[in-house]
Amino acid sequence: MAETIETDVAIVGAGPAGLFAVFECGMLKMRAVLVDALDAVGGQCTALYPEKPIYDIPAHPAIEAADLVAGLEAQIAPFAAPRLLGRRVTGLAGRAGNFTLATDRGDRITASAVILAAGAGAFGPNRPPLDGLAGYEATGGVLYYVRRREDFRGKRVVIAGGGDSAVDWALALKDIAASVAVIHRRPKFRAAPEMAARLDEAARGGAIDLVIPYQLHGLQGEQGRLTAVEVATLQGEVRVLPADVLLPFFGLSMDLGPIADWGLALDRHHLPVTPATCETNIPGVFAIGDVATYPGKLKLILQGFSEAAVAAHAIHPLVHPGTALHFEYSTNKGVPAQ
Repeated sequence: MAETIETDVAIVGAGPAGLFAVFECGMLKMRAVLVDALDAVGGQCTALYPEKPIYDIPAHPAIEAADLVAGLEAQIAPFAAPRLLGRRVTGLAGRAGNFTLATDRGDRITASAVILAAGAGAFGPNRPPLDGLAGYEATGGVLYYVRRREDFRGKRVVIAGGGDSAVDWALALKDIAASVAVIHRRPKFRAAPEMAARLDEAARGGAIDLVIPYQLHGLQGEQGRLTAVEVATLQGEVRVLPADVLLPFFGLSMDLGPIADWGLALDRHHLPVTPATCETNIPGVFAIGDVATYPGKLKLILQGFSEAAVAAHAIHPLVHPGTALHFEYSTNKGVPAQ
């Protein structure tokens, strides 16, 4: 059912950065509403890897993505921000201090400012160009996301890729799967140094097979049941790896959808912002998290949290014009809604 909502800040995207933006706005006595195309909050953490351990959240040596989202939801609960889930924002009109947003469900939101926390936008996996791929995708022989580690117990798992996802999941599955092999075209991985070191250690101990330098070449099996993955060197040397599941981690394709037509400056599907405010080229429209870019940007959840605080403070004069913002530590002021 379509809704009409008047608020201070409209937050497009309910991943970790968007959720924390609700908290930061609430701490400055600004109302917020969350809008997300997914049917649940949490973004990629919920949709793609709820059981993936995250190691760089302060005060948490390791925390699963689903638990991080649950903690953020508990943190913003006092502010009772409305949620419009399963909706895509299709239109933006107005100017700073008086925006109107429309969704594909007919919702109408008026807000003084907009925070775009859209992550990768509408996301989907980058698929490897392999013959018969669709048939193996249909049976689960080829998967792009790990939702439950337990689903891989006793299976022969082949992982392709050289980034954080490939390294993290290899380490997370090595004690559950019957075997784990990691394919990469060069010895150096583009992962966090500590995690790459753990991968090397696991490989030296025989827990993980590093198949380097190779790249995907083909799939073997019958009626969609995967039995082996073919890999090849640049010189054409082919090796066959027994496999029940292939996990290709080649990143996500990004699609900002209607947001790309709002007149925002774009840089390779990202939104350039002013680092001191996180404001885009459209006054009153801010971007945080993975969708935002600026010199020195790090694609880390914790940086998205910082950007949420920066944007909220920059928005305060739009919501409370003429009111001085006297910054206080949360330990002194508490949570206003409690």
